[in-house]
Amino acid sequence: MDHQGTKRFVPVETGAPRYGSDLIAAAIREQGFPYICLNPGASYRHLHDSLVNYLGNEKPKILLCMHEEHAIGIAQGWAKITDRPLAAAVHSNVGLMHATMGIFDAWCDRVPLVVIGATGPLDATKRRPWIEWIHCTIDQGGLVRDFTKWDDEPASPEAAVESIRRAAMLATARPSGPTYVNLDVTVQEMELEEVPALHDISRFRAPADPEPPRRELEAAIEILAKAKRPVILSGRTSRSEDGWAERVKLAELIGAKVLTHVKLATSFPTTHPLFIGETGWKLSKNLLKHLTEADAVLSLDWLDLAGTINQVFPAGGPSAPIISVSNDFNIHRGWNMDYQGLPAVDVNIPTVPETAVSRLLEALETRLSAPRTYERRRLDAEPSRTSGPISLMDLARVFNRVTRDLDVSLTSRPLGWPTNANELEHPHDYLGHNGGGGVGSGPSIGIGAALALRDMKSPRVPIAIVGDGDFTMGNTALWSAASQGIPLLYVISNNNSYFNDEHHQAQVAVQRGRPPENAWVGQRLQDPVPDLLMLAKAQGIDGEGPITDITELSGALERGIEKVRAGQPWVIDVRVPPEYCRDPMVELA
Repeated sequence: MDHQGTKRFVPVETGAPRYGSDLIAAAIREQGFPYICLNPGASYRHLHDSLVNYLGNEKPKILLCMHEEHAIGIAQGWAKITDRPLAAAVHSNVGLMHATMGIFDAWCDRVPLVVIGATGPLDATKRRPWIEWIHCTIDQGGLVRDFTKWDDEPASPEAAVESIRRAAMLATARPSGPTYVNLDVTVQEMELEEVPALHDISRFRAPADPEPPRRELEAAIEILAKAKRPVILSGRTSRSEDGWAERVKLAELIGAKVLTHVKLATSFPTTHPLFIGETGWKLSKNLLKHLTEADAVLSLDWLDLAGTINQVFPAGGPSAPIISVSNDFNIHRGWNMDYQGLPAVDVNIPTVPETAVSRLLEALETRLSAPRTYERRRLDAEPSRTSGPISLMDLARVFNRVTRDLDVSLTSRPLGWPTNANELEHPHDYLGHNGGGGVGSGPSIGIGAALALRDMKSPRVPIAIVGDGDFTMGNTALWSAASQGIPLLYVISNNNSYFNDEHHQAQVAVQRGRPPENAWVGQRLQDPVPDLLMLAKAQGIDGEGPITDITELSGALERGIEKVRAGQPWVIDVRVPPEYCRDPMVELA
């Protein structure tokens, strides 16, 4: 302990595992997880000891969080950059209940995640009075079974090794998602009589993505080879640079216009002339026109294919041929409707976009002439004013101007952010929405993404543009960023309102002939206005704000970016009015 009372780590010697938790810790290490995100709990006290005093708090290193939901969010952010799972540990039933929102977000976001849980002894004669009774739940995995790919409760240390191996394999296989392994405390504390023989970890890799069926692939090739006005709906994809390049190549080869979805990570360059815009659930008139005129639509794991094509080709009318590339149906359940509507399609290719695009390219390159070359297009839009209050559109325009020539990674954007507002030219430029709509996840997802970028030695500046509601719910996650020295810029789009709900209340009032002017009641964060910068400082992160005039905004963003480049996290509080941007920042042809 130093003069400030900070504890110092006592070196440990690693030998053969002596306890069940030692063997389990070794199984976690062999997966290559660099970190395990956790909020401590007595139900896995033995595993915690093994992570520290058997593995030496290395590979994985414990990343301490102030809330289980933050632990899950950090792991989700890591996966959104790497396409690989990270481990998170949660304490008994109560910790799992705290974590459920984060697990649901990761499920809807289709990202891999391995959650390690624990329970008091299932053998009632071994439970400590009171506490291990209330923290012991029969079928604890049932709490999250409807939004995880798989769960297990192994009854021996050797079985726990297999469970962790299976959990990592299934979480990684696409469509990816969270898995959960629940450890009885008795299994953790068990003394090993001998170390069991185990197969080498290399023999438990995730299965390869399936190849497209020949008949469906040939049908898709024929449609696309003949199409004169094809459109690609570029949806859920990996962060692979090769996959990105092949999507661009396919679009250029067939001359396809391309849409992306605001809720999903970027999958096509927004500066490419074939890019016609971002969309949410409702198509703009411009995008609707492009799709209506299409003579072929290729959906690459689009988020809501039925919702989109039903706006363009209503039931009972004519439709362009629809090619759907997705194997998301493999994890559709009955509990939640995150699978969206059932799309009417003409060709159904049950694999992931990267595999299908590669096969389509191989065939079409021999049938079509060389694609034309395209020049990069800029999405510049200057603010309409040089001084005065900052609108959400002003924030988007100034942000674009400050960052357009920098390598940044947008880990989140707030609700109401204008479409076509960012120049996205790399798979890490924008990481999409949190998946399940859980408010409070933005701060922790940003930390996980920034941690992955830091460890990859990426030159990118990670930036989380978060709403004030998202920030206030998740602000204690910032302590983990301060503790681990994770460089990340938070830009708070602070409208002092839970405006999504305020907007709904105004609509309800209008529908009922009541005064929409009262929509703010029970929605506005005022009297007093929360000091968001002080909340950040309480977690060990400095910043500046509130920024209230557009003349101050560019300088604040530039200073914040320099702070992050210097290796520290930073927060900027930007005051904007309660509003949504109804129009795109840039209207594309």
